[in-house]
Amino acid sequence: MKAGNENDNMIKYPKRVIFPEGDQKNFLGKVGNKLDFTTAEMADFIGVHRRTLTDWERERLSMSLPALQKLCREADMPLPRKIEIRKAFWAAKLSASRGGVAAYRKYGHVGGDPGYRKKKWFEWWEREGRYRKDLITARTQPLQKPNISTELAEFIGILLGDGGITSSQVTVSLNRIDDRDFVSYLRILIQNLFKLNPSVKEREKEGVVNVVISRTELVKFLVKIGLQVGNKVKHQVDVPVWIKESEKFTKFCLRGLFDTDGCFYVDRHHWRDKLYCNAGMDFTNRSLPLVNFFKTNLIKFGFHPTQTGEFRIRLRRESEIVSYFRKIGSSNPKHIKKFRGYFQERYGEIPV
Repeated sequence: MKAGNENDNMIKYPKRVIFPEGDQKNFLGKVGNKLDFTTAEMADFIGVHRRTLTDWERERLSMSLPALQKLCREADMPLPRKIEIRKAFWAAKLSASRGGVAAYRKYGHVGGDPGYRKKKWFEWWEREGRYRKDLITARTQPLQKPNISTELAEFIGILLGDGGITSSQVTVSLNRIDDRDFVSYLRILIQNLFKLNPSVKEREKEGVVNVVISRTELVKFLVKIGLQVGNKVKHQVDVPVWIKESEKFTKFCLRGLFDTDGCFYVDRHHWRDKLYCNAGMDFTNRSLPLVNFFKTNLIKFGFHPTQTGEFRIRLRRESEIVSYFRKIGSSNPKHIKKFRGYFQERYGEIPV
């Protein structure tokens, strides 16, 4: 029985890897470049929260041995030589021991006045604790599960574009400057669909803002309707069947995909001392089924896209770009602003 408990603890609390100063950050950067992983993708791949991986990259925390081994296998790299393997909580035990000795010398006991803590606990229990059924049953909070709709299809497109799903969390990562207004739209969309208020976390150094929903029931619902937990590129995710089977849902999914992984741009170039301007639309995604979905359905709706690379689809005909914004549309203010600005500047009017 004891051996079983030890094995369980090894899984729950894996051994830690101690690198020489600066080596842990360099190792993670090298692996990320070799596997072409973003921070979010690497975190999903090794099964940790992105905040944990960021702390590893900044060397605030030591990384786990299983994570190191998994990254080395995937990148076909040997384990680093100058590392030391230690048991879980080695640093905590050392700090706790030193702190406990100091507290005992000063107060004669550890953890504050035991009588006072007991008194405050009973006060809390009578006031609040005994009425908190969730503390006893440990039930997950319920989720409003929306019906299949155009709004849900658009949300799925957004997730397949710039989203990520772990076992307990759904995150959409956007540009903290260019997509600021789109963040507001996304929050309202989530509130309308699931009656949840997502948290918004800015990562200024990375230029990213994360819209986060921490709810296990939401993850289960999304998996049930056709999405997957984990790295989208590694899994080569595809659009759920119920969206593909509906022209209406397909259009809204296309909108969500382009609003996150697409861009409207103006190509300006000189020829014989004359400036030429041409509008363009690009969609880029590293999951080939999504690229194929985007291209196939543009053709189905009467467009003539070109594939300029394995992961990129482009529209260059000006009339078709206007038609796209009419038929498919956009919910991202940055795309709408660029679209209107281009036609206002060139023709003096905005297509309706």
